[in-house]
Amino acid sequence: QVQLVESGGGLVQPGGSLRLSCAASGSSSSLTVMGWYRQAPGKQRELVATITRGGLTVYAESVKGRFTVSRDTAKATVYLQMNGLEREDTAVYYCGAGLYILEFWGQGTQVTVSS
Repeated sequence: QVQLVESGGGLVQPGGSLRLSCAASGSSSSLTVMGWYRQAPGKQRELVATITRGGLTVYAESVKGRFTVSRDTAKATVYLQMNGLEREDTAVYYCGAGLYILEFWGQGTQVTVSS
């Protein structure tokens, strides 16, 4: 089993930045893909960004150019650097990880963008 623990969420003003972290424990050596999804109130959970062990990344169109996903494989940790935050980015952000798809999930961390 794999456990994921997110950190770094909070309240930020529009245009500000936040960095989310997610540390994996347990059988973390098998985690080929790691990434982030988010869910805003009243909306479905949606992809934000993913990254493979080899460094291949996928981003949602809405965050391209503003968000950067990275990982430290040795630490089994994935990061999400969020710049130029907009009110529409307000959501609970979930870290995911797995062998081929995101199958293990963290508990989520709230990101609120508001003035």
